[in-house]
Amino acid sequence: MIRKNPTGHLPKVAESAFVDPTAILCGKVVVGEHVFIGPYAVIRADELDAQGELEPIIIGDNSNIQDGVVIHSKSGARVEIGEKTSIAHRSIIHGPCKVGSQVFIGFNTVLFNCSVGAGSVIRHNSVVEDCHIPESFYVPSTSNIHSDTDLETIESVTADASSFSEDVAQTNVGLVQGYKRIQNEL
Repeated sequence: MIRKNPTGHLPKVAESAFVDPTAILCGKVVVGEHVFIGPYAVIRADELDAQGELEPIIIGDNSNIQDGVVIHSKSGARVEIGEKTSIAHRSIIHGPCKVGSQVFIGFNTVLFNCSVGAGSVIRHNSVVEDCHIPESFYVPSTSNIHSDTDLETIESVTADASSFSEDVAQTNVGLVQGYKRIQNEL
């Protein structure tokens, strides 16, 4: 469902993107080319800052927002998801947040008030807040990172993790094409 927010902003979705009919996009949301937005995802840009303004939620080209993902932002802050990035099932991205290109965010992971550098992998059931993840970092499953000093024990992303991320992104670009082809069938 594509709908306006109370201030009248309407999502802008590239024609080549696929948004599942059960997903909800509300407000100042910009969805790039060949993006896949899965069932029951919610992307909502509707909260205003103290001046009555809000920044957009931007989903970069060839990215995928999988089943049950929630993307929202506190007080109108910007959320940006780079190109060829995968946000896996039931994750929460709560702005302000910036996620670089070719990033993989694992199942049930929560990001809040942080940035994630390009090529990074954050595995399943992790919490990342109030920090900056540098490029090409690997955050293991169930990690809890609450500041930049918590990053000292984190290693660079492995080739296996990087190739897994690329495979997920490519698979979902293929899904966009398939779902676009059959979207009007019953």
